[in-house]
Amino acid sequence: MTRRGEVLALVQAGGQGSRMDVLTRERAKPALPYGGVHRLIDFALSGLVHADLADVWVSLEYQVTSIDDYLSGGRPWSLDRNRGGFRRIVPQTGTGPATESGFAHGNGDLLLRMSADIEAFGARTLVVCSADHVFNMDLGPVVEDHVAAGRVATVVTTEVIKKDASDNVVVLAGQDGTVTGVEHKPSRPSAGTVATEIFVYDTEALLETLRDLRRELSGDADDDDSGIGDFGEHLLPRLVETGRTGAVPLTGYWRDVGQPSLYLQSHRDLLAGRVDVFDHPGRPVISHWPDRPAARVRATGECRDSLVSPGADVAGLVVGSVLGPGVVVEKGAEVHDSVVMEDCVIRAGSVVRTSVLDERCEVLGRARVGEEPSRRVAHDDDLVLVGRDSSVSGTVAAGSRLEPGSTT
Repeated sequence: MTRRGEVLALVQAGGQGSRMDVLTRERAKPALPYGGVHRLIDFALSGLVHADLADVWVSLEYQVTSIDDYLSGGRPWSLDRNRGGFRRIVPQTGTGPATESGFAHGNGDLLLRMSADIEAFGARTLVVCSADHVFNMDLGPVVEDHVAAGRVATVVTTEVIKKDASDNVVVLAGQDGTVTGVEHKPSRPSAGTVATEIFVYDTEALLETLRDLRRELSGDADDDDSGIGDFGEHLLPRLVETGRTGAVPLTGYWRDVGQPSLYLQSHRDLLAGRVDVFDHPGRPVISHWPDRPAARVRATGECRDSLVSPGADVAGLVVGSVLGPGVVVEKGAEVHDSVVMEDCVIRAGSVVRTSVLDERCEVLGRARVGEEPSRRVAHDDDLVLVGRDSSVSGTVAAGSRLEPGSTT
C-alpha cells in the first residue's frame, strides 16, 4: 500500500450548482441531501477514507457556510488529525498570478489555481473526485494500479446510454485500457463510456501540463482565466496524448445528480433497489448523522415503497417518496414520487406529487403541488422544485420553481 504523504486526495466541491436552481440558491450543491440522511459529498469523502487516504482536501467556493457545519473539520470521516488529514480550501486573492487566485473557471482551471499548494504538499500522486455523484467503489486498487503502471493519469469510467453521454466527457480506450481519445460533451457521441470525474494523476506530470496549457491558452481568455476550463476541454486530451492515460471501469451504481431530473431519478432508482451504494458493510457511506429520535408511522399513516428518516412523523399516505429528518405528513395528506427534505410539514388535505421540497417548507391544507407525470423517466419540466422556508397554499403546476421563502 502507498504510505501517508505519498497520495493527496482532493474533493472538488466548489461548483455553483446553478442547474439545481432554487435548491442551490442558499446551499452548496455537495450539501444537498440524498436518501434522506446523507449528503452528496458523503460519497466522495467516504470513498477516499475507505481507500486509506489520510490527507483529504475539500475545495469550496460557493455558499461555503452552508456546508461548513456539516463537514465539521472532517470529524465525521475521522479526518481531523493533528498532522495532515482534512483541509478546507477556499478561493484567495493576492496569492500569485491572476490565474491562480480567485474563483475557478472550471474544474481543470481549479487544479491550476491550487497548483502551488499541491506542489508544496509534495505527494507523488493526486486523487481528484467531484462531489455531486452517487457511487461507492473501492478506490484503493485504482490508486495502487495507477502507481504501479507508471501512468500520468487514470480516469474511472462508467457506461451510460448514448443520449446521456452527450452531457458528459466520452472516453475512448483500447483493449488494454489505454485511453486513445476524449470527446467533451459531444452532440453525437462515439460511445457510451463516460468519465465519472474520479481521477488519479501523477502530480508532477499534472502540474507541468497545467502550466503548459496556461502559457498556451491564457492569451485567449480574460485576465484571470487560464482558458483551461473543465478537465475534458484541454487537460485530459493533453494527458491522453502522452499515451500513458488509463481507463478503469467503475464497479456498481453511478449517477451524476447535478440536475433536478437526475436527482429525482436517482431517488427513484434507490427505491427500486437499483442503487447498491449502501450495500457494502466494509465501506459504508459515512455521514454526519442528525440527532433525531426514531421515525413514527401512526395508525392512520401508510408508507409504501418509501424511505422515512429519523424524526419523521407520518399520519397520512406516502408512496414512492423519500422523507428527510423531522418531516411531518398529517392525516389526510398525500406525498407521491417526491423528495421532501428536513422539517417540512405536509398539512391535512394537501397532495404533493413528483416534487422536491427543500427544508422547512409547509404545504397547507387543500394545496396541490405537482402532477403525475406522463413519462416514465424523470424530466425537469415534470418536476416541481420548492425552495426552503416556503409556504404553499394553492396549486403549483408541474415544472414550477418556487424561490426560497416563497408564499403562494
